[in-house]
Amino acid sequence: MDPIRVGVVGCGVMGPRHAEAAQACELTELVAVADLIDERAQKTAQERGISKTYREGMELCADPDIDLVVLALPAYRRTELALEAFKHGKHVLTEKPVAMNAGEVKQLIAARGDLKAACCSSRYRFMENAKVATEFIASGALGALRTVHLRCFIAAGPPPESVRPEWRLKFELNGGGILMNWSCYDLDYLLGICGWQLKPQTCFAQYWPVPEQLSRHVPEGSTADAHYVALIRCEGGTMLQIERGEYMPAAAEDAWQIVGTKASLRLAMTVKNPKQIMLDEATAMEGFRSRVLWEGDEDSGLTMSGPMQSIAEAIVNDTEPETTLEHALVLQQISDAIYASATSGQLVEVG
Repeated sequence: MDPIRVGVVGCGVMGPRHAEAAQACELTELVAVADLIDERAQKTAQERGISKTYREGMELCADPDIDLVVLALPAYRRTELALEAFKHGKHVLTEKPVAMNAGEVKQLIAARGDLKAACCSSRYRFMENAKVATEFIASGALGALRTVHLRCFIAAGPPPESVRPEWRLKFELNGGGILMNWSCYDLDYLLGICGWQLKPQTCFAQYWPVPEQLSRHVPEGSTADAHYVALIRCEGGTMLQIERGEYMPAAAEDAWQIVGTKASLRLAMTVKNPKQIMLDEATAMEGFRSRVLWEGDEDSGLTMSGPMQSIAEAIVNDTEPETTLEHALVLQQISDAIYASATSGQLVEVG
């Protein structure tokens, strides 16, 4: 079988890593890269030993020698490039967040047709802990789900030595801040390990920008959320409680918990070896008891190789990749509802 020919748009931080993943996957072949800054494209091409480069992603999307386009550039450019790729019969793997808003995701779904498309918000579900948790929750051992909880803070540090990317905390470039940058991972991980059974209905939320005393830590005009909190009611009464913040005037914290009527799990998404999943149970005779459900070390390389392998297998086998556009739409609808609730101060419907 001929390899799936891959072109990567964007050679900043993530693009070169996708190029490496494309060369490492036995189902794919890296053919071309593109970046508006020609030096970046040339550097990535030289590192990977390929000759074809483009300055404009639209030209790469039209290249007849490419089967799969990887979009690794800021969110405000992704939708138009994905639509162009679909127009030319290309499959698409896009970085997170999938788009600027749910309306754009719906455009992508309408244009995809029989092609394959996936979002890299899935990357932490390729880790062993996520697979163990997914299987355990699917077994019904937790009982009916009551709450799905996340609270993650990154404490403020000293001023950075180099300027952070311009797009990270700007609505006009990335659709939002920490919610779009990191919580697409959080939501993908939590909804994914719960088997996508959670159906969000309503949302009440608030967000805050970087504290004034830390404003010189970020590019000027960074007014999007650096800290948010949301309470989301899902069909059947399950509550999704999520809070994440960076540049925080608070101690670092990383707490993840899935609580059911019979038992609960304590776990963590990111790679911090050695890693554990704790199972807490309530029994009729003993009351509360706790034990290690799983422990081990994880390979962080899976966060890059996983999405590439997943969409390549979907193309070859005509199956669905992890985090389809339909799944990504749910994540984006939650994000849109969080911003809408925070802006209005009201409870809003999701979707």
